[in-house]
Amino acid sequence: MQALITGAGSGIGRAAALLLAGENMDIAILDINRNKAEQTKTAVEERNGRAVVLEADLASPEEMKQAFDMLRASYKHLDIVVANGGIAGTMAPIESLEPKDWDRTIETDLRGTFLTVKYAVPFMKQQGGSIVITSSVSGNRTFSQPGFSAYSTAKAGQIAFMKMAARELAPWNIRVNAVCPGGVRTEFKNSLHRTGDLSDAGASRKTDLNTFPPADAEQVAGLIQFLASGAASHITGSDIYIDGGSSLT
Repeated sequence: MQALITGAGSGIGRAAALLLAGENMDIAILDINRNKAEQTKTAVEERNGRAVVLEADLASPEEMKQAFDMLRASYKHLDIVVANGGIAGTMAPIESLEPKDWDRTIETDLRGTFLTVKYAVPFMKQQGGSIVITSSVSGNRTFSQPGFSAYSTAKAGQIAFMKMAARELAPWNIRVNAVCPGGVRTEFKNSLHRTGDLSDAGASRKTDLNTFPPADAEQVAGLIQFLASGAASHITGSDIYIDGGSSLT
């Protein structure tokens, strides 16, 4: 079997690549950072797995199309696609959030998901398969982070897109689902930039982190692994939350 994972150079994407490689799958690692992607490839190969590296900016139609064209040299089809890559973007009050920062978050997180699925579908139609999108509790179950309007909007959009794609691709036996993590111990926060004074942008809801600790990337990857497997063969169009219950407060 063959799988493509975006944002697989680190965090959830890397953890998913290692888990799926352990199931004797060929893994296509797509990331904007080639060095990190190569590190994941090395880790896969150290576990006797097989992997290829693709470098592309998720927000660029040209780069994404080129990456998939290159993929055809190695893979004739895809069984699993994990649309995981994205950024946290800029955290700022709406009135001070720059349009270019809004656009970069929406384009990377939402357009990037669309482009991943768009170019993957021709690989999948012949035999069917599973697409898993990494969304978030933010914008779907929680709205407690003032300044995260762009990120939350992108994440909400991913869920709507997932449901539309699940309906559209069902005749080809392509399942589409989304995982919605809460806090996760990854480097993802390093892509977050804060600007402006958020003190008067609304009170942030406080949770007891001892009660609701962040997940490990491997825990989220385990859910992705399940949704990609035959055990989830009757699940499509579903958004599944993996946040330790933190969004229930």
